Amino acid sequence: MDDLPRDGYLKRILPFLDKPVIKVLTGMRRVGKSSLLRLLIQRLRESGVAENAILFIDLESLEWDSLRTYSDLNHYIKDSFRGVPAPRYVFIDEVQEITGWERVVNSLLSEEFADITITGSNAHLLASELATYLSGRYVEFPIFPLSFQEFLQFRSPNAGDRRDEFQLYLRYGGLPGIHRFELNDQTVFAYLNGVYNTLILKDVVTRNQLRDPGQLDRITRFAFDNCGNILTAKRISDYLKNQKLSTGVDKVINYLSFLEQAHLLKKVIRYDIKGLRNLELYEKYYMGDIGLRHGLLGYRDRDIGGLLENVVYLELLYRGYRVFIGKWGDKEVDFVAERADERLYIQVTLQLGTPETIEREFSVLEKIDDNFVKVVLSLDEFQSINRGGIRHVNLLDFLLQVPPSSGSTV
Repeated sequence: MDDLPRDGYLKRILPFLDKPVIKVLTGMRRVGKSSLLRLLIQRLRESGVAENAILFIDLESLEWDSLRTYSDLNHYIKDSFRGVPAPRYVFIDEVQEITGWERVVNSLLSEEFADITITGSNAHLLASELATYLSGRYVEFPIFPLSFQEFLQFRSPNAGDRRDEFQLYLRYGGLPGIHRFELNDQTVFAYLNGVYNTLILKDVVTRNQLRDPGQLDRITRFAFDNCGNILTAKRISDYLKNQKLSTGVDKVINYLSFLEQAHLLKKVIRYDIKGLRNLELYEKYYMGDIGLRHGLLGYRDRDIGGLLENVVYLELLYRGYRVFIGKWGDKEVDFVAERADERLYIQVTLQLGTPETIEREFSVLEKIDDNFVKVVLSLDEFQSINRGGIRHVNLLDFLLQVPPSSGSTV
């Protein structure tokens, strides 16, 4: 089920096969990076590449547990291809499990020994080594949970009305593995809670040698519970102190950064639209997958505003935008999204049911005096408000657009 083609990613990655660059798929565990490797391997086989010219190494599997060092990895790859002529293809899943992996990859690239594609789940670990050893010689492909459009593809042929399906998407998120089960709270939340515990243990506690996982759990729960709200380390520290749990601001900052590195949280900085500069205070945090939040905390309808923002934020990342929170005077724009020479200003709300809501969502966009696209997204089905050149678009219509390679998508 989780090997269904994810054409958006394949179209981006396939042109770089047989090119002298490392292909690096990054993202949280269980978002489908391994499945994408298998799909790429399938495409190679279909194009006539011999089976012995393809090597897939899954460093999460016990089958490759004997590969402990970068030297082990290098010898295994060379031995596996003994007598096999070029072109050769190497796929390494969760490469960060081998200390010094970058030395092997750099050597293989320098020797033009094989075409190399790797995946990894730790943002900081990969970024530091890639920048140091492979600068200018790799292409990164961030992999995210299923978009709503992909969610519907995984649900086919059982998908119902798109509004009902969106409620399932809001509740259970976009990890491909949930589609192995019947979508109900008892089953899916148990699965998601298991995934969360694995991610926390492998990519946060063990990776960073944390001695106080209880504090990490409290900080994670607080961050998840404040999805879409302004969140500072001091606010978390003060909350913990009120719970008679003394945790300094520096420690909170470190724990938040560990959660970011594991892709469980994503920090979005504020952008002063007037001053055209980034602001260093009062960031927001969104979740790498909204389903993981509900597996941990349960689903609550009252949090719908933050959840809708989270969905739009991940969709914008999937489409290749850099995303900020906008600030205009004392007003906030939910998202400023930039890609090449394109910029979008986006407000997200549940419904435009009152004049007060319409004024709040449109008025701040009206103040921004440039010619970039400005749009308000909501779940309203039967009304369309266009005011001052600002478009009102149904959120589901936005999510189900086929994103073009360039140009506005709204």
